[in-house]
Amino acid sequence: MLRFVLRRVLLSIPVLFGIIFLVFALARLLPGDPCVAALGERATEAVCNDFNHRYGLDQPIPLQFLAYLGQLATGDLGDSLRQGRPVAEILVERLPVTLELTIFALAFAVVVGVVLGRLSATRRNSPVDVGTMVLANVGVSVPVFVLGLLLAYLFAVILRGTPFVLPPSGQLGAGVPFVPLASWWGLDELTGFPRTVLDFLSGMKITASLISLQWEAFFDALRHMILPMVALATIPLAVIARMTRSSMLDVLGLDYVRTARAKGAPERVVIQRHAFRNALLPVVTVVGLSLGGLLSGAVLTESIFLLPGVGRTLFEAITARDYIVVQALTLVTAVFYVVINLIVDVSYAYFDPRIRLR
Repeated sequence: MLRFVLRRVLLSIPVLFGIIFLVFALARLLPGDPCVAALGERATEAVCNDFNHRYGLDQPIPLQFLAYLGQLATGDLGDSLRQGRPVAEILVERLPVTLELTIFALAFAVVVGVVLGRLSATRRNSPVDVGTMVLANVGVSVPVFVLGLLLAYLFAVILRGTPFVLPPSGQLGAGVPFVPLASWWGLDELTGFPRTVLDFLSGMKITASLISLQWEAFFDALRHMILPMVALATIPLAVIARMTRSSMLDVLGLDYVRTARAKGAPERVVIQRHAFRNALLPVVTVVGLSLGGLLSGAVLTESIFLLPGVGRTLFEAITARDYIVVQALTLVTAVFYVVINLIVDVSYAYFDPRIRLR
């Protein structure tokens, strides 16, 4: 098992290097001048010359790439061209929002998708099966930005004044008190890595308010997360439901399932112990890929619901020609993909004892 994990980690290094190179090259192909995008009317020739020299943009592209690799080797993600502060600080502020949105969306997609897919497979060709697959096809077909706007219009406008109204923004409501964890526990003077961890956790409003028992902030943050979560989770939910149904139907037609039924095993035991667990391998793969897709799909969701997360930051960085932020956020997303794929591969050994990872 250890050799397998080490081999996968080593194989991921060329992948990450290739991603770094492609993003670095594509970022420089974006039309426009980063100095003009960052400074606007203040971007005179003298100011831009100083700006380009400060950030090394006046160097040849190969030298810029080598300098960037040297920064990454020391753990430095660089400074934002537009904001003029370390990208690591921006990640600490923005990444918690995206992670919390992604985790809640994935949990919702997995639970509802697996339940619907299993229900559809065990009731094949019934009205439940047909209705579930119709909803799954609709869920896959509707773009995230269209669904997000429809949900916001339905629950914030049409249902206004009813108990079902939900806020169209993903941020905490005005006037709702929320105290960061460092201040809540009297650790304002804390510095270094422990303070960074507390600030990172404080960015996950639902998690932080639950840990610190700030119930008003917790329920308000939960209400604000519902619409973004549903909008982001709809497509992976539909894919998981269809994959669960297809995998379950394949397994239910195998000989050992018919043998278990012939031996008089209860239908619940046949479904749960013999069919469902053996049908999970394709579902686990789809879930792993969906998690990576949710991180990248958060760009539209965060823009629609005004969430200050990585997706919205990436969109703003691309429009502002902020190469450093684009490279850093893409690298972080790529690392998440690699880690998720590794976890998925290792989980195969648990779900299928026939697999031996050596």
